Amino acid sequence: MTTRAARPSIPQPSGGAAGDALDPAVRRGLYETMVLSRTYEEAILREYHADKGPGFDIGKGLIPGEMHLSAGQEPVAAGICAHLTTDDAVTATHRPHHFAVAHGVDLRRMTAEIFGREGGLGRGRGGHMHLFDPATHFSCSGIIAEGYPPALGQAFAFHRQGTDRIAVAVTGEGAANQGAFHESLNLAARWRLPVVFVVEDNDWGISVARTASTAVDSNADRAVAYGIPGERIEGNEVEAVHDAARRAVARARAGEGPSLIEVHTLRLWGHFEGDAQGYRFDLEEAPSHDPLPRYEARLREAGVLDDTAVEQIRSAASERVEDAIAFAMSSPVPDPASATSYVFA
Repeated sequence: MTTRAARPSIPQPSGGAAGDALDPAVRRGLYETMVLSRTYEEAILREYHADKGPGFDIGKGLIPGEMHLSAGQEPVAAGICAHLTTDDAVTATHRPHHFAVAHGVDLRRMTAEIFGREGGLGRGRGGHMHLFDPATHFSCSGIIAEGYPPALGQAFAFHRQGTDRIAVAVTGEGAANQGAFHESLNLAARWRLPVVFVVEDNDWGISVARTASTAVDSNADRAVAYGIPGERIEGNEVEAVHDAARRAVARARAGEGPSLIEVHTLRLWGHFEGDAQGYRFDLEEAPSHDPLPRYEARLREAGVLDDTAVEQIRSAASERVEDAIAFAMSSPVPDPASATSYVFA
C-alpha cells in the first residue's frame, strides 16, 4: 500500500501580536526591509529569465547556474536582523538574499557577485549561493546545514574576546534532520555560546514535504533535548519574529547561551528557478498568503503607512535595486586566465 504525505499547511495569521505595541518607526523599518528584499528578488528574477531561452537553459544568460529566491520568507530576515549590527555574524542558507539584504550587505557588490562579475564580493567566483562579506560578517553556502558549525566558531571567538557580539545561524526545516544541526546545538549549549539558531520552515525540503520527512511537528521542540529555549512562530508574521528574536538576542548577548527559533514561513516561488513545482499541493493558494501585502494592510490600518509613504518606500527600494543591477552589468567579466587566482589566501 502506498501512502501520501500529509498536505503542508500554509502559514496562517495569528491575529493580534505583541508587535502591535512596537514603535511606529520600528514597524515601518520592518516593512522597508521586506519591501527592499522583495524588490531585489523580483529584479533578480527578471534578469535571470531575460535570456535563458529558447526553452530554458540553466547555463545561459547574464546569471548562469541555479537560482534560489526567497520571496515570501522576508519576515524571518527582517525580524531577526532588526536586532543585529554588522559586528554580529550571520551564516545563511543557499536561499540567502533576504538575510543579506536585511543584514546590510552591499547591494552593488552582492549583485555583481550574483552576475559573476569582478566587482562582486568574491570577484564573481562564488555566485549567489556563496556570498561572503567580511564587512558585515555575512556568509552563506550551497551545502545543507553548512552554516551552523561556522557560526559556532564565530560565537566562540566573540566569547573569547569578551564582547557581546553574537552569531545567527540560519537553516531550513529539512536541514534540521542533518547531523550538523544536532551537533551544533549540543556544542553551543555545552559551551553556552552566543548563538541564535534560526530554522526557516517553508514546508518543502526541495520537493519533500516536512510532514513526510520529519518525525516532529516543530523543530523548536528539539531545543529541549539540549537544554536551551525553543520557540516556533506561526503565521509568518514579522512582528512575532521580531519579538522572539529580541528575547533570543538579549539572552545571547548576556552570556546566557543559545536559543532556537523556528518560523513557519512561505516559499512563494520554486525551490529553484525552473522548478515546475508539480509536487506542491498548496501552490494555487500560496499567493493569497503573501506576507508583504498582508503586513502593509496591517500598518495602513494602524496609521503607520499611507499611500504616500508606501510609494516613497517602494520608489526608494526600486532605485537602490536598479542601481545595483546597473553596477553589476557594467562590471567586467573575470578573465579566464585568472581562474586559479584567489584560490588560496
